[in-house]
Amino acid sequence: MNAAALRWAHRNLFAKPFDTALSLIVIPVLAWVLYAFAVWVLAEARWEVIGGSLKVLMTGIYPAEQLWRAWFALAMLCAMFGAGLGLSVRPGRTALTVVALAGAVVAASAAAVVGAGAGALTAGSAALGIAAWVGVHRSASARRLVLPGLLAGVVAIFAVLSPPGFELWGGLLLSVVLTITVSILTVPFGILLALGRQSRIASLRVICTAYIETMRSVPLILVVYWIWIIVPLLAPDASIPSLLRGMAGYALFFAAYVAEYVRSGLQAVPKGQVEAARSLGMSSWTVNVDIVLPQALRVVVPSLVGQILDIFNGATLVFIIGLTDFLRAGQMILADPQNSGRTYEIYVFLFAVYFAIGGAITFASRRLEAHLARGSR
Repeated sequence: MNAAALRWAHRNLFAKPFDTALSLIVIPVLAWVLYAFAVWVLAEARWEVIGGSLKVLMTGIYPAEQLWRAWFALAMLCAMFGAGLGLSVRPGRTALTVVALAGAVVAASAAAVVGAGAGALTAGSAALGIAAWVGVHRSASARRLVLPGLLAGVVAIFAVLSPPGFELWGGLLLSVVLTITVSILTVPFGILLALGRQSRIASLRVICTAYIETMRSVPLILVVYWIWIIVPLLAPDASIPSLLRGMAGYALFFAAYVAEYVRSGLQAVPKGQVEAARSLGMSSWTVNVDIVLPQALRVVVPSLVGQILDIFNGATLVFIIGLTDFLRAGQMILADPQNSGRTYEIYVFLFAVYFAIGGAITFASRRLEAHLARGSR
């Protein structure tokens, strides 16, 4: 082990004189920064502001007496994430141990900050996610039910959370639900746009191309705000919540990027397969659905999973339509004069949560890409 570590250090840190000089400068500075940060985290930071504001950070202004609905949504989200992992990541002993330890740490933290009940519910949600992970990976029939299960899970979350009102959703819950919902909605719309862009019908091809290029040429904040304003103008008698209008803006925007991903996958399918299918008398619909799309989606699935991270990071823009996402919830806490001096604690916590979720999505994307690459050899 020591010899391997020495070889790695020599090859990556001290291979050349310039590498040696750079390492001798960077390593001590980095060690000092990490030491100073650890001292601040363990001895100087006042983390009680996080415990006192955890409800706002997680659910915004959602009614406290209705929080059982948020716990149900957490359980469903863990089960959905576990089912998604089951498609590409083998639940080996090491992976299960790491995930179980992470869940135990989060559950213990919730128990210490909020109470034993919250800790038990967090641990139960983590256990449900692990069970879904193992079950989907080991059962072929369960893998076929993942996509319908994801759709049913989103519907169940909306059905349970909606009675108090969409305007009360907030915090990390709003960011995650918006991310998952928009990610699911953009896939079929993006596929239709990609097929329309390659259609033989000139008018359809021009419309789809114009839509894709327009959406990719404007910022997300403009599309969300535009949809939020124009929907009441088109339907003045309809009372559509701001959350649904915001999700529509996100879906319309990111569908254009999905269309480009799918178009690249369509171009990767050998033209000889399409020509052979048409020579057999297959219709255009049959060729696209049974031959072209399965191969194209296999190529672009890692990119689609990676886009989930873009949607999650872009969820912070919902503040412009009056919604309270995770980042906005932290800013609301800092607006309280009692917490105005706890800026570092709030933003370090926000960074840690964003980093953990982003890291999980990135890991899942890379594992899925590796899994599909093995299957294509």
